[in-house]
Amino acid sequence: MTATVSPLSAPSQRVEARVDRRAWIAVLAGMLGAFMALLDIGITNSSLKHILGTLSATQEEGSWISTAYLVAEIIAIPLTPLFTRVFGLRTYLVANTALFLLFSTLCGAAWNLPSMIAFRALQGFASGALIPMAMTLVVMKLPASRRAAGMGLFGLTAMLAPTLGPTVGGYLSEAHGWPSIFYINWAPGLLLIAGVLHGLDREPMRLQRLLDADWIGIALMATGLGALTVFLEEGNARDWLESEFIATAAALAIVGLLGWAAHSAAHPEPFVALSLFGHRNFAVATVLAAVTGLGLYGSSFLLPLYLGQIAGYTPMQIGEVIMWAGLPQLVMMPVAARMSTRIDNRVLCTFGLAMFGLSCLMNTSLDATTGYDQLLFSQVVRALGQPFIVLTIGNFAMHRIPARDTASASSLYNMVRNLGGSVGIALLSSTLVNRANFHAARLGEWVTAYGGPTRERLETLSAMLLPNGGDPEASGGRALQIIDHLVLREAYVMAYNDSFQFIAISFFGCIAAIWFADRITAPSRDDAQKAH
Repeated sequence: MTATVSPLSAPSQRVEARVDRRAWIAVLAGMLGAFMALLDIGITNSSLKHILGTLSATQEEGSWISTAYLVAEIIAIPLTPLFTRVFGLRTYLVANTALFLLFSTLCGAAWNLPSMIAFRALQGFASGALIPMAMTLVVMKLPASRRAAGMGLFGLTAMLAPTLGPTVGGYLSEAHGWPSIFYINWAPGLLLIAGVLHGLDREPMRLQRLLDADWIGIALMATGLGALTVFLEEGNARDWLESEFIATAAALAIVGLLGWAAHSAAHPEPFVALSLFGHRNFAVATVLAAVTGLGLYGSSFLLPLYLGQIAGYTPMQIGEVIMWAGLPQLVMMPVAARMSTRIDNRVLCTFGLAMFGLSCLMNTSLDATTGYDQLLFSQVVRALGQPFIVLTIGNFAMHRIPARDTASASSLYNMVRNLGGSVGIALLSSTLVNRANFHAARLGEWVTAYGGPTRERLETLSAMLLPNGGDPEASGGRALQIIDHLVLREAYVMAYNDSFQFIAISFFGCIAAIWFADRITAPSRDDAQKAH
């Protein structure tokens, strides 16, 4: 009986002094694709107001621009192993990149809201292959002793893209108009195609596998994941289960996901190996991936919203604050990759989770005057911790995974992380509104027109607002509106503090979970030489 060799942890049986240049080019091209796909998830958020103005759409209607992308992407990710087996890695990546560029261009040329939503969905479906294939290429193309560096690159891509999305989108929209946020994809896209064509060998297509595929399982997966994403993305705006539409989405999600799991367990050749969730290390890694998605996308959602709503920052100013969550990672990721080959990855992940949680705790004392200077240190602390989380959980996810299941492991891992981001944003959106209402009600009990301090403040404001010969009643009404605005602003500031506390608690809680995984260190070149 042949022992299963871990693609991550097993030492090489030869001295791996040098990796073929074509392999590195293929891996770097894969990273570029993942970066491009992840960047486009949030790149429209900072430009949404301009897009909606051009397309004559409301804010509620415009939410489908992001939802359509996410629904299609989350459905496409689990299909990657099947389509890779059918078309071959090289052909599948090139075709999806070409389609991604085509649909990106059509998004920039959209003439109304329905066309934009349709093109964003198609763009999202094409991007679904780009994210997991980056991780798959690291495991398939790099020897074990170099995978720590490859996983470090993947982790850097996964962290920087969501962080830089609002910054890049804000800059391009202000400087060149919102269509440029879609046209810019051509630069990395063409480099990606060139890198894949040079770095990967052509493989024969096996179209018969497409005919024999588990289409019932695929239909159940698409229904379940699609409905779940709609539920998470649109639920808060539609008052959750009070909406018949959202209640229907929730029911379809439950039926689809449970049906997918049951059908996959009974099928002899499922299109993606859900049995991987039975591997302890992989299960722990996916739990942490979901929480990391919650924190990464959640903090990227909360901070720009706070700076725009409370501090009144422009998209460019918001980008200047957020970039500090990305720049230190360029320095820390190589350090984390090197340390992962020497130190128990559970220790490193614990450090990363603690640093990220601490940075969120530092954001629980926001007030209406908090801005760039006050947020800088917490952003740096967050940036110091993130590489240790993303890199190590990737190592845990791929530990002792058979070569035949590499693509499935990568797809499921990235699917769960993206779902974690959607869950996080949905929870934080709901928390923000509910806690703001709660704090507004509590503050309203103290700030009343009958209270002495409030009455004095109203009289002072009324006098300031009263012009010569003006109407005292009108100035009194304006003064009351100002007080109401201040109460609501403070309620939202307190709600933002509560939301960051929620993220911090989630990360601290995961520190216990990581110790259920095995003790591992990523292989290094020294390991390869010793094995030789």
